[in-house]
Amino acid sequence: MAPYKLKLFGLLYFVQGIPYGLQSGLLPIYLRTIGISYTKISLTKFLYFPWLLKILWAPFVDQYGTKQKWLLSSMFGLFLCSLIISKLHPKTDFPMLSFILLLMNFFASVQDIAVDGIAVRLLSNEEIGYGNTIQVVGYKTGSVVSGAGLLTMMDHISWDMLFIAISVIYVIAIICACFTPEPPTTSVTETRLPVLNPREILKEVVHVPGTIWTLIYVIIYKLGEQGTVSMFPMFLLEHNFSPAELGLWTGLVAMGFSILGSCLGGILMTKYNAFSLILSLFVMRVGNLSFQTLLLLLFESESLTMKGAAVLSIILQHFLGGLITTLTFSIMMLCTQKAEERIQATHYTFLASFEVLGKLTFSAIAGLLVDKMGFPFSFCIFVLLSCLAIVHVCKPPDLLPGQKRQ
Repeated sequence: MAPYKLKLFGLLYFVQGIPYGLQSGLLPIYLRTIGISYTKISLTKFLYFPWLLKILWAPFVDQYGTKQKWLLSSMFGLFLCSLIISKLHPKTDFPMLSFILLLMNFFASVQDIAVDGIAVRLLSNEEIGYGNTIQVVGYKTGSVVSGAGLLTMMDHISWDMLFIAISVIYVIAIICACFTPEPPTTSVTETRLPVLNPREILKEVVHVPGTIWTLIYVIIYKLGEQGTVSMFPMFLLEHNFSPAELGLWTGLVAMGFSILGSCLGGILMTKYNAFSLILSLFVMRVGNLSFQTLLLLLFESESLTMKGAAVLSIILQHFLGGLITTLTFSIMMLCTQKAEERIQATHYTFLASFEVLGKLTFSAIAGLLVDKMGFPFSFCIFVLLSCLAIVHVCKPPDLLPGQKRQ
């Protein structure tokens, strides 16, 4: 991939991760330190709602104007939101702050659609692995920097200066985005009238080759993993792991290995068949989940060996998760490239929305399973759910004609 494309996509995905990091890492802790109630802090989770609804405005981004115009407009909106927030005081202006954060999520979701649409068109089959590595790593880095990174600076920088600094980042991104290459439009696309009928759009999206298979895949591929990622730390917390230890291993160290896995995923995809890789990784993941299930049964709180084994399983889990995520987004993009140009951003957004929905839904009910059935039985269910993904990926669609088949 050309170096300028790598740097540009890296910056755009980094900026895209800023709103999530602010709302998941920085704001909850900061708001609590100034006396905002837990109830109000919990209600801020509803501000993510535009991300679940972005499929509704994806057709507009696809069929009206250019992707670059949507990209610049959305980032200008993010810039304005950051400036407005810098003038607000969270304690006295909490309703207005919440509204501006909601707008920020809306603009970020539009930016996401535009950037993904540009990437789908500009990246060749050989570049998709690297491109999705940039996507995953850039987004994670942006969320970590704007969350944990800025949180560490709160004692040294005021609220208004913090958001002015974020505004400057958006200005830099806007200037760079002015040089974003606009994918060429074919004469067929130019002559087609916009279609905004939801039924017609859905019909076109699901008729793209490989879409149904990919849709099922993105819904089920992390079901078991999401259960263990959310519940295994809870088990360790009940068995003499301190919150500080869990924060270190499941936060800082695990995120580092997740990013490392994401980087490696892009490199491996350029050399091997994506479906062969993902099948091997799914098998290794089931092995690790089975190992964690065994640890649940044998765990002794005072044993350093057991604690070391638990930490090792967490590190391996996040490393494999990073690999799988990059390959999954690459498979989604390959499927989207089969769609007509005028619905590609909508198609990719459709798949991405169900990918998020699949992960969030099971994360929400994993705790219920543990409460009703206990850790060992619940983890056996998580392992079985992970096996579903192995069965599904054994019969992949023909999305990789130009890839090596090893």
